[in-house]
Amino acid sequence: MKKNNLMKKNIFKIATVLLLLSATNGLAQNIEKQRREANSEMRRGNELYQQGHYAEAEIAYKKAMATYPGNPKSMYNTANSILQQKRYKEAIAQYDFLIKNAKNNRLKAQSYHNIGNAYMELKNYQKAVDAYKNSLRKNPKDEETRYNLALAQKLLKNQQNNQNKNDKNKENKENKDKKNNQNKDKNKEKNKDKKDNKEKDKDNKDKKDKDQNKDKKKDKDKDKDKDKPDDKKDSSDNKQNNKEKQQPQPGKLSPQQIQQLLNALNNEEKKTQDKVNAKKVKGQAVKTEKDW
Repeated sequence: MKKNNLMKKNIFKIATVLLLLSATNGLAQNIEKQRREANSEMRRGNELYQQGHYAEAEIAYKKAMATYPGNPKSMYNTANSILQQKRYKEAIAQYDFLIKNAKNNRLKAQSYHNIGNAYMELKNYQKAVDAYKNSLRKNPKDEETRYNLALAQKLLKNQQNNQNKNDKNKENKENKDKKNNQNKDKNKEKNKDKKDNKEKDKDNKDKKDKDQNKDKKKDKDKDKDKDKPDDKKDSSDNKQNNKEKQQPQPGKLSPQQIQQLLNALNNEEKKTQDKVNAKKVKGQAVKTEKDW
């Protein structure tokens, strides 16, 4: 009885082992199949990449990544195809992901090198220098990376010099504009003062002329008042004088009577003169015309 139980246990163990071996073999076969499909897509992507069809190559590499996940080579090739399409920031992100997950230093060095190339295209020379340095740390013998590093350093220096020059020019321009604005403000204030003084002088002159005219008018009115008799008094005196002239006074002849006397005397004098003249005419010899 014990022997039969032992045999049953052994048979169960053997069956379990055989089942595991079968499953492992099936899994291995499935993984191998996926790897072969991924390699096929990789080869297709490489052919398209070599032909310059980078967009189609990207699709093939991504199929390889989906078919056989975790393959760093397909990740690297995908980033390269994105870089060739000038999607630099996207390529940099792909390389960064690869660097964090890959174990191969050579692949990391190549990824840093390509990051440097992407930053060169973006004219971010400082980050390009940093990327090339990281690449050389992983692979110090890479002369191409060393050359690119020297070029990036030179371009960075020129960029900094130009930036400093631009900053200085900008500062000079700002100072010049500030000085010009200050001068404009001063001139504006000066012109305002001149205008205010001119208006003030004009107001003073107008006031002075007005006062002078007023004084002249007062003097003129004063002179008129001197020459002009008092209306009320003169009017009263004139009325009185006229009344006195019109009304004859006792013992005095009126003006009308005096004029009548003068006229009478003139008439008498004329009559007397006419008589004298008549007598002179009678006493003279009469001349006649001589007959021939």
